[in-house]
Amino acid sequence: MPRGPMGHGPGAGRAVEKPNDFGKVMGKLVHYCRNYIPVIAVALVLGAIGTICQIIGPDKLKEMTNAIVNGLPAIVNGRPVMRSIDFGEVSRIAWMLVALYVGYAVLGYAQSWLMANVTQRTAQRLRESISVKINKLPLKYFDKVSYGDVLSRITNDVDAIGQTLGQSLGALITSVALFVGALVMMFYNNVIMTLCAIGTSLLGMVLMMVIMKTSQKYFVRQQVALGDVNGHVEEMYAGHLIVKAYNGEADSIRRFEKYNADLYDSGWKSQFLSGLMMPLMQFVGNLGYVVVCVVGAALAMDGQIEFGVIVAFMMYIRLFTQPLSQFAQAFQNLQRCAAAAERVFGFLEEPEMADESGKSALLGADGHPVKGDVEFKHVQFGYEPDKPIIHDFSASVAAGQKVAIVGPTGAGKTTMVNLLMRFYEISGGSISIDGVDTASVPRWNVHDQFSMVLQDTWVFRGTVRENIAYSKPGVTDEQIVAACRAVGLDHFVRSLPQGYGTVLDDKSALSAGQKQLLTIARAMVQDAPILILDEATSSVDTRTEELIQKAMDALTVGRTSFVIAHRLSTIRDADMILVMNHGDVIERGTHDELLAAGGFYADLYNSQFAQIA
Repeated sequence: MPRGPMGHGPGAGRAVEKPNDFGKVMGKLVHYCRNYIPVIAVALVLGAIGTICQIIGPDKLKEMTNAIVNGLPAIVNGRPVMRSIDFGEVSRIAWMLVALYVGYAVLGYAQSWLMANVTQRTAQRLRESISVKINKLPLKYFDKVSYGDVLSRITNDVDAIGQTLGQSLGALITSVALFVGALVMMFYNNVIMTLCAIGTSLLGMVLMMVIMKTSQKYFVRQQVALGDVNGHVEEMYAGHLIVKAYNGEADSIRRFEKYNADLYDSGWKSQFLSGLMMPLMQFVGNLGYVVVCVVGAALAMDGQIEFGVIVAFMMYIRLFTQPLSQFAQAFQNLQRCAAAAERVFGFLEEPEMADESGKSALLGADGHPVKGDVEFKHVQFGYEPDKPIIHDFSASVAAGQKVAIVGPTGAGKTTMVNLLMRFYEISGGSISIDGVDTASVPRWNVHDQFSMVLQDTWVFRGTVRENIAYSKPGVTDEQIVAACRAVGLDHFVRSLPQGYGTVLDDKSALSAGQKQLLTIARAMVQDAPILILDEATSSVDTRTEELIQKAMDALTVGRTSFVIAHRLSTIRDADMILVMNHGDVIERGTHDELLAAGGFYADLYNSQFAQIA
């Protein structure tokens, strides 16, 4: 990006997100990077030394200029006097200049290399810390924070820290060294010319501040307007069928034109004012050159300075004005870095699940397989402490039984399953497996006893084989093929280009039913003693539902099964049906018993039957 004499790029003045507490969050970042502080210090010292080499350069150029001027012919008392240029002196100074500028380049390269390594190592550690933190967070955190927000912290915020920290910290130190060093050398050479240079620079700074203050509010408006435009377009695109169905095109277009007009108005004003910065700074910088030349020529004619001083000042005024805009840019970048760090550290400081490293794995220990007896005793739970949704839940399930949990939306069906797997901690009562309280063993030991088939299927980027054997060590190809045959998926998999080695991703042509069958095969391979089926057939057609139902029937054989289903026709063969409403079990029994009772379950079942009829 080309820069003016003041070193000010056209992108300056852009609105920057600010942290709530800059000092506090930067202190956290320094503490987090404490292992790299010696390397950072070395990098900054190298950058400062390189800047000193750059500052000494113009002074040596002054000496070379004076050596050449002193060797040129002169007029003394009206008569020409021939002189000779001391090329040895000129050569010595020239080599010294070469050494200084080579040193400046090498030291600058070393600083950049060290800072790039440190910042990328820091970014790598931050990502690792976030990855570890995600596995320690309770599920209730993700109830209030979107996955997109967490993803943004891992990608955008960490990248912002890595990019801006390395660039801004080094730039800030070298800019300070350059500014102070150039100012000292200018005063050392000539006070009058220095004061003239400072005067023109102050004029440029005042103009720059006025323009930045004016343009800042338009940049803020531009960001708001851009958010409105993006939000409206995304909203209308996602619901374009509804918009057409309700003839909302005219209103949609009218709102878009309003947002677009706001974006245009704020956009051209902010870009215009920001675009003024470079030519204005070029004018001020050139004015500074003119002032230095005029004042320097007058002083040289008066014999107060040598000609080389003017040459040195022409370079020093550029070195003096260049850091002025770099200060503002570096501080803006540090603010952006601090804002990103604030979000990342806010995530890393979220309350974690209790440490369970001291608990012993009692379920399935010592080679004794878990049978699958499950008992709920007076379980109480609420997502918010003062808002209980499970008031007093009790139930006993024998090993191998198929238990269906039914009820209207919000009754607490899925919540009970989440509590069973210890995704959430209960507020009161107890849940036990084979007589062992699940709160007394590590969570992973509880999770090992379950296989799950959910309504929302999850297929990750990997082969069919890897998807089915997910997180299960020692699974053989024969087991995978047997599971696929059991669920009726083997023929389809073999028709894929690479069979079981076919890589699945978001472009894979798998139907909803095929994905569901794949997750059932995954659960079958896990071979856990307890099975959870959470509305696994609610998003497929009737024919596919029959296939999935047969696969699930095969899966439930010999396992304790908890089935959550809205379609009551799929759970008529359950050994026990628990009917929930408002967090309590209001009825329990077999399908025939509950129908004969003519209560809540019978009303639910008959209403669905009436809808089908």
